[in-house]
Amino acid sequence: MSKIEFTKRLLIFTIGLFFSALGIAFSKQADLGVSTVSSVANVLSLKFDFISFGMWSAIMNIAFVLGQIIILKKNFKLFQLMQIPMSFLFGIFTDIGMYIVSFIPTPNYAVRMLLTIAGILILAFGIALAVIADVLYNSGEGLVKAVSDVSGKDFGIVKVAFDITCVLTAAILSIIFFNFKILGIREGTLMAAVFTGFIVNFFTKFLTKPITKLFK
Repeated sequence: MSKIEFTKRLLIFTIGLFFSALGIAFSKQADLGVSTVSSVANVLSLKFDFISFGMWSAIMNIAFVLGQIIILKKNFKLFQLMQIPMSFLFGIFTDIGMYIVSFIPTPNYAVRMLLTIAGILILAFGIALAVIADVLYNSGEGLVKAVSDVSGKDFGIVKVAFDITCVLTAAILSIIFFNFKILGIREGTLMAAVFTGFIVNFFTKFLTKPITKLFK
């Protein structure tokens, strides 16, 4: 891969990162539950609000990178350490997104649901761009791939187990932190878990050809 192609791919990945963060910000503003991967960061940001939601997201993503290193050991590619600065960038993008959507009023459930749907669509678009760029792993999916490679289990099965683990962890933390109340996990979390993958596939199908032309 030439330096020019690498730069172009990294740019598309970064743009995808921004849209992913913006999509999560939309879901956070709707307050009907964020995506499964962001659910733990969401609960932590509710309890320890002196650290922003974006920075908690960055911390969780870095934890996922450390998980990859522990699982893969010498098979971890040093290049993938770029996920760490990208995690911080994702956190910054998330906080920027939170500022942008903070001006959107949420007077009723219908508006909040529309924001949730918009968030899922924007998140899926961002993920699709990152997939097409094919230059770095998303830290969460990188951890799933590491577990899949080492265990020999199917990626899809490990991904489902990972998502369930994230939600259960978030629920347990919420019960501990908020006197047996579950906060930050709602119908929007379930919607994101069910529909995001399908929408990513839709965007990837139609965007791969035009975008990959830019890399040549």
